[in-house]
Parts: sequence; C-alpha cells; structure tokens
Amino acid sequence: MAPASFPSPGAAGAGSTAAVPSQSATVLVVEDEMAIATAVAQRLSAEGWRVEVARDGLAAVDAAARLRPDLIVLDVMLPGIDGLEVTRRIQAEQPVPILMLTARDDETDMLVGLGVGADDYMTKPFSMRELVARAKALLRRVERAQQAAATTPSDPPIAMGDVTIDKAQRRVHRAGEEVHLTPTEFELLVMLASSPKTVLTRERLLAEVWDWADASGTRTVDSHIKALRRKLGPDLIRTVHGVGYAFEPPQA
Repeated sequence: MAPASFPSPGAAGAGSTAAVPSQSATVLVVEDEMAIATAVAQRLSAEGWRVEVARDGLAAVDAAARLRPDLIVLDVMLPGIDGLEVTRRIQAEQPVPILMLTARDDETDMLVGLGVGADDYMTKPFSMRELVARAKALLRRVERAQQAAATTPSDPPIAMGDVTIDKAQRRVHRAGEEVHLTPTEFELLVMLASSPKTVLTRERLLAEVWDWADASGTRTVDSHIKALRRKLGPDLIRTVHGVGYAFEPPQA
C-alpha cells in the first residue's frame, strides 16, 4: 500500500541527518488502523511538520529509507513485520528517534521495544496533546545533541573504569566493546555519568533528558534505566528507592 502524505503548510523537503529545527521536521507515522493513522497525521501536520503515513511494516522500512525522517511514530502491531522488527531494520541503517505505540500496558513489551531501539513509548489510548508533547521533546533532544556535537567536537570522552562515553561521537564502550544506545539512552547515561555517585531524582531526569515537566512520566525513566542496565550491566546505576538513580563508576 502506497504511503499517504500529509505535507504541512510551507513544508520544504524531506528530513536528513543534518540538524533540522523541530518546527520543520519530517515525521513518519506507521499505523495500520486508518482512523488512528489519519488522526495522528493530521494532528502532527497541524504543528507544521511534514507527515507521511505507512500502513504496514515493509512499507515503513521503505519509507524510512526514502524519507530519512527526523522522527518515527510507530505502532507495535503491524501486518507483514511487526514494529519491533521495523525498529531493528531502520535503526541498523540510520539513527532516528522512534516513539512506539503499544496497545498493551506491559512493562516487558516496553522494555523489548526500548531494547531494539525505540526512544519512547505510549500506551493506547493516548491523548493527542501528550503525543505532540513527546514528539516535540524527542525532536528537541536530537536537535540539541546535533548542535552540541557541532559546537564542541573536541569534548574529551568520559572514562571511568572500563566504561568510556564519547560525547562528540555519541559512542559508548564497555570493556572494549561498543554498546549501541538509543539517543535517549545516551543522553540519560551522560547526565548520570556527569555527576558520578550523585543521586538524581526521577523528576530531574525527566525534566532535563525528556524535557517534560510532568512527573507522571517517571515510569518512563524507570523503563529506560532498566534498558540501560540490560545493555551495560546492572552494576553501573544504583537505585535510591523513592528518590532516583546514581551512576556508580566501575573499578578500573
């Protein structure tokens, strides 16, 4: 099925790896339910973004390769190949923030989604207002990271024990092996590692990494911490119950 386009007023061209202001972003919506796909696309287009819709997994992979979008809003349950496999294939070709939509409020499913490369998730039914807020937050973080990389290319890597975090290259190694993190996971790790042994509250992490002021999203922080532990090991991030998390530098 051919993708449907929802160009914004004055939209110019497709997304790219260059820093793109959030108000002129290209968004790929992948959703097989027509009513939801149309509603989401129209709402995002109203923000001034160029939006294209794909209705199945294979079409999504093709559209992502062609458009090189700045953001993907992706349903987990799709005909053909599911959203998890779509995420794997897209992230293997190009780093792009992915907001995953799931009909199940199951933390295991959320962790699997984060583990294959999604940056955030929302459970259906969701409010369009929250969807837009999360999409804007993802775009702002990517824009901020690209600007930081362009202006401070010589930032020295953070090296603690067998962990190296290269902020300029946005790469993480542990014990000599590269660990592939999503943009959100990378930002979260950098913030924690920049203040080792310091307890950072969930609310502060949510505000500074996600750009959210709403404390109801602290479960998102917890899920991303679990995803980081799965990739880097359980010993790097300490839980302070009822408060937040602290980065524990490994022994050299």
